Amino acid sequence: MTEAERITLACLDLAGTTVSDSDLAETAFNEALGSLGIVAGTAAHDRAMAHIRESRGHSKIEVFRRLFPADEARARAANLSFEQSYDAAVDRFGLTPVPGAESTLERLAGAGVRVCVITGLSRRNLGRVLDTLDWWDRVDLALCPEDGGRGRPWPDLVLTAALKFRVDDVRHIAVCGDTAADMLAGRRAGASLVVGVLTGAHPRDLLHQAGATHVVDSIADLPLPTPALPH
Repeated sequence: MTEAERITLACLDLAGTTVSDSDLAETAFNEALGSLGIVAGTAAHDRAMAHIRESRGHSKIEVFRRLFPADEARARAANLSFEQSYDAAVDRFGLTPVPGAESTLERLAGAGVRVCVITGLSRRNLGRVLDTLDWWDRVDLALCPEDGGRGRPWPDLVLTAALKFRVDDVRHIAVCGDTAADMLAGRRAGASLVVGVLTGAHPRDLLHQAGATHVVDSIADLPLPTPALPH
């Protein structure tokens, strides 16, 4: 690995990448739509869920704003319902890491790579995920759209992490996620390593089309450095 390719910061997605989603987000989206009278089995529900699935990885409030472009109050009501439903689903079903995720976090730490988790969830839901997994000490930074700028597919949160850790060169950044939005954010931020995983929302071809430099089966296969051997 050349100096230009040396990875010092890894920006990792949560649900579907490091955390097994187990349809929690899908359940919360369905319940949020239901709270607005958009119920399963209707054409309106089918259209809304198609939009939501295409938009996985985006900020949740922005997903609802695109769904209800002329009604900010309705978008905010749907987003609040999603947040409440997601927290309740975590309470009911719990969360588990994707197999190999925790060992990958350990490998990154051992190699001196700073780890930032990035999500389209709200700060409230992000906190619930990290509390449930007891991951606060496993990551160096956790960012969501409420931390400023735009959420994915824009590069803002990746670049926020780069500024936080004083990354010398954006080519020293790795981005890993399960959605096209993750891939776009990584490419737009200039990351040299943009890795799609097949444990979440989007298939291999869509990840490649969005700019993945690698597509691997899971976070356990993340092509990052191992700790240097002692001299």
